[in-house]
Amino acid sequence: MSELTGPVQIIGTGLLGTSIGLALRRAGMDVLLADASADHLRTASGLGAGRVAATGDRPQLVVVAVPPDSLGHVISRALETTDAVVTDVGSVKTRPLSVVDHVAGIERYVGSHPMAGSERSGPLAASAALFDGRPWAVTPHDGSDPDAVELVEQLATLCGAVPVRLTPAEHDRAVAHTSHVPHLLSSLVAGQLLDAPREHLSLSGQGVRDVTRIAAGDPALYAQIVSANSDQVLALLLSVRDRLDDVIAALDGGDRDALDEVLRAGVAGTRAIPGKHGGPPRATESLYVAVPDHPGELARLFADAGDSGVNIEDVHIDHDPGRPVGLLELTVEEGRAEHLIASLEAKGWVTHR
Repeated sequence: MSELTGPVQIIGTGLLGTSIGLALRRAGMDVLLADASADHLRTASGLGAGRVAATGDRPQLVVVAVPPDSLGHVISRALETTDAVVTDVGSVKTRPLSVVDHVAGIERYVGSHPMAGSERSGPLAASAALFDGRPWAVTPHDGSDPDAVELVEQLATLCGAVPVRLTPAEHDRAVAHTSHVPHLLSSLVAGQLLDAPREHLSLSGQGVRDVTRIAAGDPALYAQIVSANSDQVLALLLSVRDRLDDVIAALDGGDRDALDEVLRAGVAGTRAIPGKHGGPPRATESLYVAVPDHPGELARLFADAGDSGVNIEDVHIDHDPGRPVGLLELTVEEGRAEHLIASLEAKGWVTHR
């Protein structure tokens, strides 16, 4: 069994590359940094993500963290110029593999993809904790050396993630469902807001913010990502279009039963998403607490909630423009909301279901 001892070279010091460097440095690993952008390189090294790679450095593992359009070229060059195991952290796996498939040393290449990120980009958005507890897909091809696969899985573990082994094709089908198509649909919904009158937008609540949040990501980057996975994304979008046609027909014909069927399928889909810690979804319920918008109130609320003995499963904060307080949604295990409400109201909090 191979052991990851370093150095690890990271090519590309944006959000993911710099975060990997910070996580590896947290684990005591020697990290070498390289980037075509001198500004990014200077920022990442200044943040403590590693040292600038120098002539004569011999990495054990190379992590390619560049935009999708450049992945194949940079992976190929890393295989040709080093004897290191090479991985990448791109969002699509079959496209770069097709580019490097005939490169000498292909057995040292193992694709990977940490399922973590942010709407923000660049090294200043990086965090050593970005991958903690998150799944990290490891996608060996048929010719990958087993020792190389183990090394990449160790990389994921050292960064705090949970390795999940998939084939490149399985990975691309999975991210079309869980990432790429949701991003496109979020962008379509957000784009409709451009022509909405200002007085209409004043009605915006948490629902529209939830649906459109990921649309704020870098358009140039996501255009590359979605284009690189076009086959899988197109197949899923055609299925979505069919269901959209069903909705249009139901509304046009006043078919409440057909509309109900579409909405119920949506509810069932939300329940298919794995629950906390990756386990099965658990039945939950929500309550809402009005929180004054000044320092210390959230800490006081969480302390009072902790005193109740009820575990908080999830939290959302809603800031409506016309309300002087924040509205905090607390999600708890089914059957526990009433006890928490009584406990909080006894301490002066204003709540409702």
